[in-house]
Amino acid sequence: MGTRLVGFRDAEGATLVGALSEDGAAVTALAGLEEFWAEPHRYTALEPTGATLPVDDVELVPPVLPGARVVCIGLNYLKHVAEGSYAVDGVPPYPTLFARWPASLTVGGAEIPVPVDEDGLDWEGEVVAYVGRPLVDATPEEALAAVIGYSTFNDVTARRAQKLTSQWILGKNADRSGPLGPIVPADEVGDLRDGLKVQTRVNGEVVQDGTTDEMVYTVGDTLALISRTFTLQPGDLLATGTPSGVGYSRTPPWLLQPGDVVEVEVDVLGVLRNTVVDGSARTAGSAG
Repeated sequence: MGTRLVGFRDAEGATLVGALSEDGAAVTALAGLEEFWAEPHRYTALEPTGATLPVDDVELVPPVLPGARVVCIGLNYLKHVAEGSYAVDGVPPYPTLFARWPASLTVGGAEIPVPVDEDGLDWEGEVVAYVGRPLVDATPEEALAAVIGYSTFNDVTARRAQKLTSQWILGKNADRSGPLGPIVPADEVGDLRDGLKVQTRVNGEVVQDGTTDEMVYTVGDTLALISRTFTLQPGDLLATGTPSGVGYSRTPPWLLQPGDVVEVEVDVLGVLRNTVVDGSARTAGSAG
């Protein structure tokens, strides 16, 4: 199975990063969240030596710092560009970037609520990369070498909110709308340009089926571009965009409804599975 790193909260409420067992039933602590991101290259190479706990006895959480930047590429697969409302514009010379807040992220197995004014939610299966060292005015080669790992990701989107304005942030930050799979170290994943299969399924039906070698903008090039404007820090994330097959582009549109199960599977990175629920009963304390 290889190394799979997750975030979790212990009985005292501390957030830790640990390694899952082969069967996924237990997690062994590596370091506290801030300690891990202070030396991520070191910790991803270490064997975990902390306490081992049953996964059922801990709360799994994204292994993401509260102040991390989550930068997302909006249009990064040619067929996805062609199926959307931006097709007439062609492929832009630079990636379309938008931001998520870490508070919008969650984990596999979590329930994703449909916001009250939405007719449903849209799926966007993809890969996310984690930055492992500071990047300032980096070359693409330096930027790619700074990536410490990758996760399966579902950039679940509230399309009505997304299309209210020219900016996408509202529709991309619904509560618990960004589930992340475990981190797999970069040296176990290899180069995304070699092509990892990215497949999304809704209630078992395949709705997206692409490969990462179809990306227009590579991880190294995009991180290098970003680093020329602001410094990227260890723990920042880059979501790399989704293949074609999203729900809003279909005739008629197909959106996720309460009770639907959405899965994203990426070669090497594994399967990310979440259930969609009615969001009308959300409370102020239920966003995370």
